[in-house]
Amino acid sequence: MERLCHIGRREKSLNYKIKKMQEKKDIRQLSLEELVLYFEKAGEKKFRATQVYEWIWKKGAVSFDEMTNLSKSLRLFLEENFFFHKAIITEKHKSKDKTLKTVFSLFDEALVEGVLIPTSTRVTACISTQVGCPLKCVFCATGSMGYLRNLSAGEIFDQVVLLSKLAKEAYRLSLTNIVVMGMGEPLLNYKNTLIAIKGITSPSGLGMSPDRITLSTAGIPEMIRKLADDKIKFNLSVSLHSANDMKRNRLMPVNSTHPLDEISKAIEYFHEKTGIRVTFEYLLLGGFNDQLTDAQQLAVFCKKFPVKINLIEYNETENSEFKRSKPEDVLAFEDFLKNKNMLVQVRRSRGQDIAAACGQLVKNIKSGNYDKKLKKND
Repeated sequence: MERLCHIGRREKSLNYKIKKMQEKKDIRQLSLEELVLYFEKAGEKKFRATQVYEWIWKKGAVSFDEMTNLSKSLRLFLEENFFFHKAIITEKHKSKDKTLKTVFSLFDEALVEGVLIPTSTRVTACISTQVGCPLKCVFCATGSMGYLRNLSAGEIFDQVVLLSKLAKEAYRLSLTNIVVMGMGEPLLNYKNTLIAIKGITSPSGLGMSPDRITLSTAGIPEMIRKLADDKIKFNLSVSLHSANDMKRNRLMPVNSTHPLDEISKAIEYFHEKTGIRVTFEYLLLGGFNDQLTDAQQLAVFCKKFPVKINLIEYNETENSEFKRSKPEDVLAFEDFLKNKNMLVQVRRSRGQDIAAACGQLVKNIKSGNYDKKLKKND
């Protein structure tokens, strides 16, 4: 009988621990205002919330033990009520052009990739927002992975902190720019992406200037409008790749539900509200979208708003139906647009030999442990 009581108490204790674990919150999902409110309800002083917030976003802390100016009891309180879902670097690959590709492992053993792209004076980090991507663009290796889940704000932020440290180690340069162009569609993970960017740009965070950050989207009109309504300060890039609906439908299935006319109206709205000049990313595919008729359609599409255009070399992937454009076709396309007084540049690919260039990021996302985890990050 005594043994049964002991087993009962142990089960009750275990159930209590499980319940407490489920009640815990990801602390990096809370705004400073929400953190202050939580601390006040717990009878803690307001300034302690500010200290914790700065530990998280300014100093990049990923455990409560790191918060050394807090009392042991307060750190224990935080441990009992909150958690960190952090990313860690598990692989590094260096290109012959000095580009670095990193593999980040997440709490559920899912994997995403990030890239550091150096020049002589600056370093750009390319970061991911989703494990895989649901949009299935046919030219992009990431789209072939399928989609697992959104990254949390903390997992997005961790990539920046870790890549910033790696930039100093590898190049002896500080991180100067961030492009949210890695795995996934950031506007389908809107809340977490913007929380992370706030942590990166806030004076209470890393303090990076918003004009050094560019978010890239395949074109989700309602979310582009939301960016405008939320008065964002960072740069916006739209992956266009064709100004012809039939061709864009073939390249990007999302265009069948969000056609070019909707995207055009959303960009007009965005520019009117923010004054920010949008950049179009245009991937040149040999014999498909790289002829002068395609350049003419692009020029007409761009008449309603000021834009910059990046022409991108195609990085061929396994089993791809597309090929890289001929140099003479690239030059003719570029010259046509320049003769229309448009801002255009050809963006050369980096890190192709380690599959770190645009459209090449891909990882097996079928984590054996994932199905056992609670899918709370979406």
